[in-house]
Amino acid sequence: MKNATVSARVEYDVKNEAEEILEQLGIPVSVVINSLYRQIIFKHGIPFSLTVPQQPKTLDMMSEEELNEKLEHSYQQSLRGEGRPLDEVFDELERGLA
Repeated sequence: MKNATVSARVEYDVKNEAEEILEQLGIPVSVVINSLYRQIIFKHGIPFSLTVPQQPKTLDMMSEEELNEKLEHSYQQSLRGEGRPLDEVFDELERGLA
C-alpha cells in the first residue's frame, strides 16, 4: 500500500523535460520514483555510476607519440568502415552530447 509522500526540489526545466519523456512513455512519475527506491534497496546503494567524466586530452596536452597513436587508431577505424558522417558528429557536438 502506498502511504508515504516524497517531496524534492528540482530545477524547473529538468522536471518538465523528464516528465514530458515519461508522459510519452506512459509512465507516471510515482512509478519511476518507486522503482528507483526499490533499486536502491536491492543494490544497497545508488543503482548507477556517479562519476565525474574525464576530460579528453587536448592537442597541446599530448605528446607527438600519443597524437600519432590516436591518428593511426582513427585511420584504422575508417578503413574498417566504423566512422560516422561528419555532419552527424557536429550535430552531436552542438547539442553538447559528445
